[in-house]
Amino acid sequence: MMRKLVQKGMFLLLAASLFVGCSSTQELTPYQKAKQAELESIEAQRFDNGRMWTFDYPPMEYFKEEYKFAPDQKWMDDVRMSALRFATWCSASFVSADGLVMTNHHCGRDPVEQVSKEGENLTVVGFMAPTLDDERKVDGLFVEQLVEIRDVTDQVISAMDAASTDQERLAARDKKIGELEETLAVETGNRCQLVTFFNGGKYAAYIYKRYDDVRLVFSPELSLGFFGGDDDNFTYPRYTLDCNFFRVYGEDGKPLKTDHFFKWSANGASEGELVFTIGNPGSTSRLSTAAQLEFNRDVQFPWISNLLDNYVDVLKLYMKLHPEQKEEMTNKLFSMANSQKAYKGQLSGLENDVLMQRRKDFDKKFRARVMDKPALAAKYGQVWDEIAESSQKVRSVAPDLLALRFEVLGAPEYLNQAMSLVRLTRELNKSEEDRANAYKGNGLSVTLRALGKYKSADMDMERLTLAKKLQMMRRMLGDNDPIVQLALKGQNCVDAANRLLSETILADSAKFVAFAAGFPESINNSNDPFIAIARMAVPRREAASEVANAVRARDQVNNTLLGRALFDVYGTEIPPDATFTLRISDGVVDGYEYNGTKAPPNTTFYGMYDRHYSFPNDEQWALPERWLNPPADFNMSTPLNFVSTNDIIGGNSGSPLINRNKEIVGLAFDGNIESLPGEFIFAPEMGNRTVSLHSAAMIEAINNIYRLDRLARELRAGKIVQ
Repeated sequence: MMRKLVQKGMFLLLAASLFVGCSSTQELTPYQKAKQAELESIEAQRFDNGRMWTFDYPPMEYFKEEYKFAPDQKWMDDVRMSALRFATWCSASFVSADGLVMTNHHCGRDPVEQVSKEGENLTVVGFMAPTLDDERKVDGLFVEQLVEIRDVTDQVISAMDAASTDQERLAARDKKIGELEETLAVETGNRCQLVTFFNGGKYAAYIYKRYDDVRLVFSPELSLGFFGGDDDNFTYPRYTLDCNFFRVYGEDGKPLKTDHFFKWSANGASEGELVFTIGNPGSTSRLSTAAQLEFNRDVQFPWISNLLDNYVDVLKLYMKLHPEQKEEMTNKLFSMANSQKAYKGQLSGLENDVLMQRRKDFDKKFRARVMDKPALAAKYGQVWDEIAESSQKVRSVAPDLLALRFEVLGAPEYLNQAMSLVRLTRELNKSEEDRANAYKGNGLSVTLRALGKYKSADMDMERLTLAKKLQMMRRMLGDNDPIVQLALKGQNCVDAANRLLSETILADSAKFVAFAAGFPESINNSNDPFIAIARMAVPRREAASEVANAVRARDQVNNTLLGRALFDVYGTEIPPDATFTLRISDGVVDGYEYNGTKAPPNTTFYGMYDRHYSFPNDEQWALPERWLNPPADFNMSTPLNFVSTNDIIGGNSGSPLINRNKEIVGLAFDGNIESLPGEFIFAPEMGNRTVSLHSAAMIEAINNIYRLDRLARELRAGKIVQ
């Protein structure tokens, strides 16, 4: 079935390409009409908006209907209190009564580096604390436990509805949120975060207990926690030991005693088993309208993807020029390559006509249900048209808005500086009340001092980034654009970059000091090539920004109305978009078809060794020394990584996978490449899978490779065993 769905999607994509670009006046052939009709017949699926359920409104009836499992409120409360938010970037959980915390290796990488002593490199070689006294405190690291949830929707919406204009509504909302957070923090003695659900359709106060004495217990070597490197990122089958263990200590300086923790499963996850991820998914945009998704597909995501492509290319070229900076650049390159792969995967989903048609069908049915009820139609009926109109307005100025934006990833320093200098002169020509905040009062003094300082740039990096920026400007604005013509002067982008850098005074400290002394007149009179480009670019960029800003407030209000409408129509039947707050997602352990073959439900340590020996000269799959000759009692057939149909996104890293008995069966660490369109639609039938580390693999490695018996015993017993 899955293969047929995927093949059908590819076929319809091909068929759709036959008539893309045809004008409305052109007559389609019968074949084209049939294919178009087939595409338009595709319907939204029940869980296109995902299964990231909130603990405010868990779908008890659905769990009972789908899995014959009926957890009670006590079950839900215990699960909620056993889960944690790991600092500000990941998920985690308590896994023993003595405050033991489990999360991913990649979530704890920076804390591990932080506790490395002089001469140590724990990130690379790993860390094991033989005793409690050896556990190392990580200064500044904290975990948070969601101890209470309160619905505050009425208070926030009442404040908004009392205002008149869009700007006043947003200001009233923000003021009320701030007031509630402050009041509840004082009342409870804990941190309070007001959470927005359904784009503002619902508001909840999430009250967190923070634990800030967190100590490192165990971390495998980097080559195990990051086995497969960037090539294996967002893929499956996988073979990585992506886990770290920490411990929370109480105010008495002893391990925290807690009644809320997940016990360890004796066998771990098995094929077909019901499993839940409990974690904090970062953000999704599944409530977006078709017009918003089409804007992302045609404008926003291609631009971001191009920025990332350019910067990855720049980093690779720079590393060839400066091999001595390989280690520093490699870390940055991985981060960029990770984002590059993520955006390409999301863009491929937006470009999939089958997935897009499912979102359009949901839009149509959702809107129809609103329009069927006069009261709802009066409140929300205009939202879709106004959002589409806003998208079209921003689309009309997108070339200037994006191509002439220089304060972005991989921006050339001197061109960016020239833009800032020209903007300064324009702001100084305005009255103070009309200036942007950065150019008022003390802000102006700070800005003047910053812009008046000479900034030296790495010229190799500058040549590479400038050539890429010129290439983007040429592609987005066209060869006949006056700015492009001024910048290139008939040259290719590489030669033009070299010429501009050889001519600018911004790269010469002595000339720049003299130039800065004449601000702002020197900017108006300068023939510096970057200043000349900026004098043309700044007014166009500002005009485009005015158009975008003019619709932003209306868009925010319309997005809020859209969320209210969704809640009014569907209630809690559809979960809200991710907000980096605690969710429970259901799924089953299940392989899938891909690349003409099958991905198994789980991999084993045999596969890890196969990758090591199949890529003998690639450090991404190089096993550390302690793993090269495993002991006789090490079971190579132990399940290592596995996949399930749970719904996750960035932020879910470190989420525990539990069974219906609240036992740990795995640890989520990634999604596969098919999961990346999950930003806007959840489609497990097309291969979207959560990739997790099996609980049995953690015990096997900790016990028989690392010989950290005390940790293995604690995991099995759920408490420290002397």
